[in-house]
Amino acid sequence: MTIPQVSIFVSNRPGRLNAVCRSLADAGINLLSLTLADSGEFGLVRIIVNDAPKAVDVLEKSGLSATITEVIACPVEDKVGGLADFLSVVNDLQIDYMYAYPSECKSSTNVMILRFHDTEKALATLKEKNFKTLSTAEMLG
Repeated sequence: MTIPQVSIFVSNRPGRLNAVCRSLADAGINLLSLTLADSGEFGLVRIIVNDAPKAVDVLEKSGLSATITEVIACPVEDKVGGLADFLSVVNDLQIDYMYAYPSECKSSTNVMILRFHDTEKALATLKEKNFKTLSTAEMLG
């Protein structure tokens, strides 16, 4: 299963991340995960929220550009080398991912959010190897 991730393009200046978070909070949107990538004058904020379509609507009404992309949330064993073990399996199976970042959820200790080049292949391969994937509801607990 996949979950929706909201990507937001913001100018790289003081207060922009706060404006994103405040807009979401004021709209009652629960922020589950956030990562920020800097590319000079602009930044790319990627978030997992409880209501992605509503988040996009709220952010666009605030004058920001936001899109939804499907990603996969995988629990990772909470031990030294847990992430390395997981990524070794992904690597051995030749599943090519574009980016990954950690998240937290109520139903699992450690979660990695991953964007794959071929999401369907990744889902099938992870399922074949008995890796669990989480829904947004499971992340909310």
